[in-house]
Order: sequence, then C-alpha cells, then structure tokens
Amino acid sequence: MTIREIKFVPETCLREKCAPIEDINDEIRKLADDMLETMYDAPGIGLAASQIGVMKRMFVLDVAERENEEDESFEKEPMVFINPEITWSSEEKNTYQEGCLSIPGVYEDVERPAKIRVSFLNIDGEKQELEAADLLATCIQHELDHLNGVLFIDYLSRLKRERIVKKMVKQAKQA
Repeated sequence: MTIREIKFVPETCLREKCAPIEDINDEIRKLADDMLETMYDAPGIGLAASQIGVMKRMFVLDVAERENEEDESFEKEPMVFINPEITWSSEEKNTYQEGCLSIPGVYEDVERPAKIRVSFLNIDGEKQELEAADLLATCIQHELDHLNGVLFIDYLSRLKRERIVKKMVKQAKQA
C-alpha cells in the first residue's frame, strides 16, 4: 500500500466531476487500498479518489468510533464505495461540523439529510444498497459531493467560502 498525496484547495481536480468505474480490477483494488492507507495516515474518516487526483467515482470511509483523531487502536471498519448513487434522502435534516482533508484546519456546520439510501458497488463488484443515518449519512454525502466537484464549503455563505478559499490560496503560494 502507498500513501498518496492529498490535493488541497485550490487544486482544480477538486472541482471536476469524476468518471464512472467501468471495470473493478487489480488496479482499482490497489487504488482502494492506497486510499484507505492515505485516509488513516492523514488522519481522516473519508477520502474521495479526486482528493488524490484520480478522477474516478470511488471513495473510502471509516466512521468507527475513536477516542480521538490520533487513536490508532480503534477497531477499523473500512468501507469502499464504487460508483455510488444516493437513491433516497429524508426530509429530516442533521447539522454536523464538517472538515475536509483537502481544506485542513477548517471546520464548519453543514446541514444535510439525516438519513439516506445509497447504492454502490463494493470492491468485489457486487451491487450493494445501504441505509445510513447520522454521521455515516453525512460522510457518504460529503464524499459523494467530492465525486461531483462539490466541497463542503459550497454549503456556506459566499463570504465565508471566499474567505476560506483566499486563505487556502495564500497557504498554497507560501508552500
């Protein structure tokens, strides 16, 4: 497994729509392994392929309970979503403070449907359907947004979003 470089705002790949995966082969399985390794190393609870510059419709996540961000002793529950699609979402909403590995240090409240149903292919190419609520539902929606070139800051006011992007552009120039 290889830890991949995470792309940061304002990288253009973060604003592009990802292409469906036609064939789940060894290359895709290796990509999934690399993404999980990268996500755990970051540390994060979700990572979309576009966040490492791979424009394919896949994301990984693990919302297993941790003591804190640095807790490496938790029981891992990795999930891989290939060509995911939300097929239903509740009228009821939840608000979570979201962050993103591509926008480090920024956390803001985002309102999303509290419950969703998602269909996807697993790493073996089997069609799956999952009903999710609370944090899992939020993470799936956040990562699926990445596959469509949408960032969580797009749910914020224009002023807040512009301030965050300006800060990230300044940091990118200093790096």
